[in-house]
Order: sequence, then structure tokens, then C-alpha cells
Amino acid sequence: MKHKFKLILLTGILLSLGWPTYGFPILLFVALVPLLDFVQSNRITSSSNKNKIIFIYSYLAFLIWNISTTWWIYNSSVFGAIFAILCNTSFYALIITFYHWALKYLPRVLASVFLITLWISFEKFHLFWDFSWPWLNLGNAFSEHIYWIQWYEYTGVFGGTLWVLILNFFFLNCYQVFKKDRSLKNLIKKSIPGLLGIALPILFSLAIYVTEEEPEAKTEIVLLQPNIDPYQEKYALENEDFKNLMFELSEIKISNQTDYLLAPETYFASGSGFDLETFQNNPFNKSLEDQLKKYSKLNLLTGVQFYQVYRTENEPSPTANKIQDLFWVDFYNSAVQIAPDKKTQIYHKSKLVVGVENMPYKSFFRPLLGEFMLDLGGTVSSRATQNERLVFSHSVHGTLTAPIICYESIYGEFVTEYARNGAEFFSIITNDAWWGNTQGHKQLLSYARLRAIENRRFIARSANTGISAFINLKGEILNSLKYNNKGSLKGTVGLNHELTFYSRFGDYIARFSFYTFLLILVYALGKVFTKK
Repeated sequence: MKHKFKLILLTGILLSLGWPTYGFPILLFVALVPLLDFVQSNRITSSSNKNKIIFIYSYLAFLIWNISTTWWIYNSSVFGAIFAILCNTSFYALIITFYHWALKYLPRVLASVFLITLWISFEKFHLFWDFSWPWLNLGNAFSEHIYWIQWYEYTGVFGGTLWVLILNFFFLNCYQVFKKDRSLKNLIKKSIPGLLGIALPILFSLAIYVTEEEPEAKTEIVLLQPNIDPYQEKYALENEDFKNLMFELSEIKISNQTDYLLAPETYFASGSGFDLETFQNNPFNKSLEDQLKKYSKLNLLTGVQFYQVYRTENEPSPTANKIQDLFWVDFYNSAVQIAPDKKTQIYHKSKLVVGVENMPYKSFFRPLLGEFMLDLGGTVSSRATQNERLVFSHSVHGTLTAPIICYESIYGEFVTEYARNGAEFFSIITNDAWWGNTQGHKQLLSYARLRAIENRRFIARSANTGISAFINLKGEILNSLKYNNKGSLKGTVGLNHELTFYSRFGDYIARFSFYTFLLILVYALGKVFTKK
């Protein structure tokens, strides 16, 4: 058992070593082999606590993975880090335990399909429920190896998850044969199809890469990276200070050929923010318009915090925060596009950070906990969202861009909605300063590269503290500002209006996996009742 325990821990270590931005994702193709072998071996033992043993050992393996890859969350919230790591570990351990149960009632091959479809279904579920945390979805692991996964334009990241899981089962079979005959020669021979299963998708990806052409139409953009401490400095300054800093850092780069100036998420958020209903005619908004008039076609796309007040006895919306009797407020983490003498375009962030920007299952927890939120500075309250993925139109030539806000860039199918609504390039505005100089901000930038490949869209990314960058439609980082640097960055991005297969059909792999999982589950339950 001690030997098996070491092998199980190896699963956690291999998963960790395969993760971006420092890892070698080729390790992921065998990372689950030790754990899966233990599960199958435990099935034939006489222990009366098999499921408990499977859960505990699986938990330890996945705990290593979760801690080593997402420990940096503690920089913004110790409680949030503990909660995310322990809960996410539990989910994966339950998946493996459920697989162990399936082995009792299903043939081994069908049980393997059961685990693959269950795993993918969970990853999909992790994208949209209130405790959403898809950071460790397996398909994300190739974000630093973009030359391997240009075919994500057809499959999205679930193609990567499927790739990893299928090959783990193949190499599991190779390992189990090797345990019996101890023949290295036979192991190498039997592994050849699996090695081809790694190599051929990479070769296909390279073929796509060399034939993919960049669009001729371009637009010029200046990105801002103000490098503001979000814990203290951010709330010691006023919006006027931020406006002055913005033009001080960017004016040297802006010309009459510049179409966009991008500033980070919640860049203008002093106090409680701006009244949503009156912002169009707000003197501060007008002062920004006046500043933009110096240039022939410059539009400002930046982050703003809004609020909307309701004076009513009953709750006016599911997201409204009760301040006192007859006084409710909705807060918004928003992107705005401002141009002289044009109506300001506004989009509200709609994928919110759990516990920081929204209370999960608010109708259940609020009666128990009140307005309990994690305090990261500024307003501690739930945020309101919107249903439609609104795109912004340039005030002069009508170019369409997606105002993607921070955490939203992790969500593949969610981002495709911007492309389907006409976005010709993606603008990402984000505040990565919460996590310090850790893998947190590096991974978030890296995951943005996946969105570029999936939709074949250029990306302009403005970050507070960093890393601000330009990314092309192949996922390559063209230029960037280093972490903890204050400044601005100028570049051009290509404009593409065509939709990829994935942009059109989204997470079809996950949907097919879910229906397949349900069918196998019903079959397995039928076996259970028949046996009883």
C-alpha cells in the first residue's frame, strides 16, 4: 500500500508539472495513469471501505495539483484560496470515486468512457454554476504550447481535455501489460499508437498554423498599464488623478492614426462609482470627451464602476444590495467606450468572481449570512450582470470590438458570443494586481491565447500591473509590457469577421459527452437494480 500511495501522489505531481506557464503538458498524457491503475486494482481487493479509500487517496493527489497551481489566490483572499482549493479537490476526488463505482457494474472499456464523459461534463458544469472555477480544466493546459493546438478553432478547450483523457487510458493499458510481462521492448511497441496519438494532432496543428493567413484590415491601438496598487493606492486617488495619469502615460504614443486607447478594468471607480442613469451627461464623462477631441478618431475603452439606486420596499432585482429600508443599489463592473459627441457604449461584466463580485446562490445564503462578501478593497457587494454579449462600434469607421472584462476571458463558449455578435477583434481589460507576481496573472494572460485561437481574433489586452499585450489570431504574443511596469504600448491588430467552427457551435464536445454520460449512467443503474 505504501508503494501505491507514492504512485498516487505521482499523479498530483505530474498534473502540476504539466501546468502552464512553467510546465510540460506532455506529462498530462500519463499523469492520471498511476491513480487510475490504483482504482482498478482496488476494485478487486477485499477491503470493505473501498470507496472511502479511493476518495481519500484521490483527494491527496488532486490536492497537490490544486495547491501547486492555484496557491496564489491567497494573495487576494486566504479564505477564498482555502475554499477554492479544498472544494475543487473534492469535486475531482468524487469523479474518481464515481468511476470506481462504475467499474463494479460496467465493462472496463465502457467504464472508461463513463469517466471521460463524466469528467468533461463536470468541466462544462464548472463553467456556468454559481461556484464556477474552470481554471484547471485540462484543455487549458496547452495555453503556452499554442503550436500544438491550432485545431482548437474546431474543438475549443474540450478537445484538449478529450485528448488528454483518452491517451491516459491508452497508456494505462500499456502500463498494466508491462506490469505483467516486465518487457520494456513490448512496452515501447505497444506505446507507439499512443505516441502517434500525441504526434498526429500536433502535426495537424502545425499544418493549420503555416496556412493560417492574417487579415489585411488593421486598427491601431494604444494600451495603458498604470501599475496601481489595488489595495491602498487605488482608493487614495480620485478619478481626475486617474484621467491625468492615463493621458500622461499614453499621449506620447497616440497619433491621429490611433483608433483606440484601452485602460484597465475598474480604472475609474473612485468612491461608489458613477450613477449609471446620468453618466452620459456627467461632467467627468464630458471632460474625457473633450480630451479625446484632440485626435481625429480616437475612442477610449476603459473600465468603470457604476451603481443604480432603487427606492422601493421590495427587492427590485436579484442582484440588488439592500443598504437600508427603501434603499437598494445595484453595482456594476463595466466597460465603456467613449467618443466625442457620441452616445457612450456600456457593457456590464457578466462572469463574476465567486465571493468577490457575487454571492453564490444568493437567495439561499443571504438569509443565513446577510450581505457576506470577501473584502478586496472598495465596495463589498454583489454585482449585477447582463444577458447579451454587447460589442462596441467605433465612432468613425464602425469597427466592432468585444469588451471582455478580466475573468470572462477564461470562458470559451461565452467569448464566442462576442464573435457571433460581430466582434472583429477582442479587447480584454483586466486588473491582475490582486495576485502579486505569481502564476495567477501569467496564467490568465496565457488562457487569453486560447480565445484568440478558438475564434481567430486578435486580442488587445490592457492590464493594471500586468501583463498588457497584443496577441495575434494564432495565439502568439506579439508585444507586451512586463509585470510591475508602468507605461503604455502601441500596436496594430488585424480585423476578422469570419466565424470558426468553434465560434459557430461552441462546446459541442461537452454537450455530446453529457448525453453520453447520462445514457451510460442509466445503463449502470439498470445493472444495479437488476443485481438487487
